[in-house]
Amino acid sequence: MLRVVRGNPSDAELAALTAVVAAASVAKTPEKPKPRTSWWGDRAASLRRPLHPGEGAWRASGLPQG
Repeated sequence: MLRVVRGNPSDAELAALTAVVAAASVAKTPEKPKPRTSWWGDRAASLRRPLHPGEGAWRASGLPQG
C-alpha cells in the first residue's frame, strides 16, 4: 500500500510509482543449474578415486567402477 505524504500526484504519476514498486518487489528466482549433458565433459568424473587397501583390493581394482 502506498500513501502520499506531500504533494498532489496525478493519476499517471501514481501509476508509474506503482509499476516501479511492483517491479522492484518481484523476487527473482535463482537459476537452476544446467543438467549435465555428457560424462565426457565432466572434469570431476576424470579425477582419481581414493584408494581402499585391503583384502581383495587388487582384484577389485580391475572391476568396473560405479
